[in-house]
Amino acid sequence: MTKLYKRYNLLIQLVILIVSYLFIINQVFWKQDLPALLKTLEDDISSPRFLWLLSLILILMIFNWLIEAWKWKNLISKVEEVNLKQSVLAVLTGVTISSFTPNRVGEYFGRAFILKKASHVEGILITVIGSMSQLLVTIVTGSVALLVFLPIFMPGASFITGYLYYAFIALVLLLDFLLLGLFFNVSFLSTWKEKILRNGLNRIRKYFRVFTLYSNRDLWIVMALSFARYFVFSTQYLLLLIALGVKVPFYYAYLLISLIYLIMAIIPTIALTELGIRGSVAIYFFGFYFNPLMTVSADLNLGILTASVLLWVINLGIPAVTGSIFLFRLQFFRSNET
Repeated sequence: MTKLYKRYNLLIQLVILIVSYLFIINQVFWKQDLPALLKTLEDDISSPRFLWLLSLILILMIFNWLIEAWKWKNLISKVEEVNLKQSVLAVLTGVTISSFTPNRVGEYFGRAFILKKASHVEGILITVIGSMSQLLVTIVTGSVALLVFLPIFMPGASFITGYLYYAFIALVLLLDFLLLGLFFNVSFLSTWKEKILRNGLNRIRKYFRVFTLYSNRDLWIVMALSFARYFVFSTQYLLLLIALGVKVPFYYAYLLISLIYLIMAIIPTIALTELGIRGSVAIYFFGFYFNPLMTVSADLNLGILTASVLLWVINLGIPAVTGSIFLFRLQFFRSNET
């Protein structure tokens, strides 16, 4: 049986490796207008300023995933002790698997299957807690940005004035506080497991105990790390725009970037369409800033699109390729857990 498990492990590892590389090649070389993107970079790539900014962005990429690895290490330590190196490997393999799955759900499995002792199901549920915190930061930051965006960029809209807009503000803030309240009371999932899981899922009810392992202090640390990571990749986006000659004041840039991330978070996406959607959403929102200035051009739109593509390559493409090196460490089947 052990030999059979090893064969199954190897087969799944090879399939993931092939599919992930095909996806990355499709996104970078086939799906995008590569000649146009490269032409955008021709004048910039030889500039010392561009190279300096690109180096800074790559350094921030390392910080981005180190923060995520530290966050996951703290979370998973409740069921299995891992060092920072093991956590980095788990995070990178998760990126590899998530690169071709809808809304990157493969990330949960990529991390969990690197565990040696703890239950894979517990590992998946704990990873969900970390993803929930990152999603909450995106939603709360993006929704507050929306409240600022509407009166600045859409002042003529009828619902922006009067009590209707104040009611909208109250509703958005109420939903934000409700979501935060649910996160900091995540242990209720363990209490409600009898109602949530019916007879067909009896076997995994016991794993829901992981939601009771975290104190409010633990969750605040997770939330702080998620916000730090959010700030890092938002800053990367801003620096890419600057490097590509897309001139936007930093406060407007952070505002619009927050809205882009909010839309990407709430719209379900299939991995094969994610990069195209990200680029079109970015062009749409930055258009609100450039249209009144009458400075929108094909080159400007291409610069915004190039920034979106490069951010994907740097923050997901490079880590996904790196994580593929460690795919053969994953254990999809173990003798004590199928």
